[in-house]
Amino acid sequence: MQAQKAEGTKDLIGREMRAWQQMQDVAAEVFGPYGFDPVETPAIEQVDVFVHGIGQSTDVVRKEMFRVFSGANLARVLDEGTDAKLKPKQRLALRPEGTAGVVRAVVENNLVPQGASPVKLYYAEAMFRGERPQKGRLRQFHQVGIEWLGAPDPAADAECIIMLMEFYRRLGFDLSQLRLLINSMGDPACRPAYREKVRSFILDHADEMCDECRERAEVNPLRAFDCKNGHCREVMKDAPLAPDNLCDECREHYEQVKRYLDEAGISYVEDPTLVRGLDYYTRTVFEVEAPGAGVGSIGGGGRYDGLVELEGGKPTPGVGFAVGFERVMLALEAQGVQMGGEPEGCVYVANAGSELRGRVFSVARELRAAGVRTEADYQGRSLKSQFKQADKLGARLVVVLGGDELAQGKVRLRDMVSHEESLVGVDGVVDAVRERL
Repeated sequence: MQAQKAEGTKDLIGREMRAWQQMQDVAAEVFGPYGFDPVETPAIEQVDVFVHGIGQSTDVVRKEMFRVFSGANLARVLDEGTDAKLKPKQRLALRPEGTAGVVRAVVENNLVPQGASPVKLYYAEAMFRGERPQKGRLRQFHQVGIEWLGAPDPAADAECIIMLMEFYRRLGFDLSQLRLLINSMGDPACRPAYREKVRSFILDHADEMCDECRERAEVNPLRAFDCKNGHCREVMKDAPLAPDNLCDECREHYEQVKRYLDEAGISYVEDPTLVRGLDYYTRTVFEVEAPGAGVGSIGGGGRYDGLVELEGGKPTPGVGFAVGFERVMLALEAQGVQMGGEPEGCVYVANAGSELRGRVFSVARELRAAGVRTEADYQGRSLKSQFKQADKLGARLVVVLGGDELAQGKVRLRDMVSHEESLVGVDGVVDAVRERL
């Protein structure tokens, strides 16, 4: 049987791979001036990292997380019907999102000791969720994200949002075609009472809600605002809203974030039903949509001031966001923009006879050492076939090595667009190629 990729995964080849690399390059360009450094965490973590961080009640942990077992441990789990007897270090999972793993790394490596400056990190990694594959939703997908640990100031929230919108602009988006949603979810001082109000509302309307929302009423009532059931969303329009139930500190924090965004000229829409899908968020949350692209949210984030404690660290505020690569690609295409583009034009070194193959090797090596993308024949083609191959490869110039020209210390340069030819000295071929490119 022919080997096939796993369902819900995708090979990044050609333009898509160049686009993913471009997204990472833009991230470095945008995040660097704000003081963010790159980080990479393991794709495999202990399950507890995600249970503590994301929340036991979330769909990600309950339904979508890929669990990983060694052969011996898998046999034991299958035999016993549970992994309860495995040690924490034996219960592993592929990362479904980036924040929890980065926070674990910050705690474990003591990157924000008492009184230290905040730590700013960004990542570009593959994530894994066992979802039903569909447009813009894969089981292995890619995200670029940032995490800012140790900064409680609302200016940090605003700067994250400003940086996010600049990131989208540099990727090629028309920002007027995007929709930035913001909200505040409160903090441990005011959110428990608010959660109880929403819980009571759901129970009062239980006969109108889906089974999942009735279950959410007991484990995470705020997630009912994000229900995919249209009727549930309609019912929840009358539910108590977070902005109306904020304590004074959370309200002032939220108002200051908006003042900073206004000062920076960032357009936004306040959405009092925006709750995000992970349990760790507090206070400011935000999301970016690309209306008309058919992919929903293309990125978002918020503040998570209690997450470091859940991962075993000292109380440390945090804020960050993540952007989905595959959804960004689809949203850009909906705006008529293509990331990745065409590969850089190359130079092809051709030979008029196989006895000149050694000279081809030397010239190609010199061009590559000078940073010029260079191709040559490795299949013993005729000169005519070499020109055809050069054309297929998109070569802009062909350096032709012929016996008569080389005897004079020269090579022929052919422009593949204008078809003009000229003779240049062998010793000056690198400079001649650079000049014409």
